[in-house]
Amino acid sequence: MVAKKKGKQEAAAATIRIQYYRSSISCSQKQKEIVRSLGLRKLNQIVERPDTGSMRGAVKKVPHLIRIIE
Repeated sequence: MVAKKKGKQEAAAATIRIQYYRSSISCSQKQKEIVRSLGLRKLNQIVERPDTGSMRGAVKKVPHLIRIIE
């Protein structure tokens, strides 16, 4: 089978960096689950996720807990 080379578009796929900067102790269970589903476990942790509509939607659900780092 012939291996396909990745194009420039795939190599430079858009990502967003998300920082967890505020505790979710007093938040609802659903908001806590959203933070965990983004892969955030500790305060001030930064993760990179693909820049898709579903990721942006999850970020908009908890804007008071996380930041998008440019």
